[in-house]
Amino acid sequence: QVQPVESGGGLVQPGGSLRLSCAVSGSAFSLLAVGWYRQVPGKQRELVATITRGGATTYADSVKGRFTLSRNNVQGTVYLQMNSLKLEDTAVYYCNWYPPAGSWGQGTQVTVSS
Repeated sequence: QVQPVESGGGLVQPGGSLRLSCAVSGSAFSLLAVGWYRQVPGKQRELVATITRGGATTYADSVKGRFTLSRNNVQGTVYLQMNSLKLEDTAVYYCNWYPPAGSWGQGTQVTVSS
């Protein structure tokens, strides 16, 4: 099964914005729900947001109103727009199917720091 590949992380100041991308090759992408997850060292990976194949989204309470998911089924890409970033958003962000399946990628580091 093809696994999603994430990109777009970086260093940003509190209140700033970043957009993460999750790219998947193959025709299965348009059929499956995708989730963004994040993990801080020493803590369990947590679910941040999900998007169904039809575009319906859910968000963790901690990011609701600040993060926005969208997807392009033709390009095979899911975007996580992160606005009003906070220090506590610092983590490695991963995308995977939802529910997660297969192996996890390397993730992309998001660091919010002044």
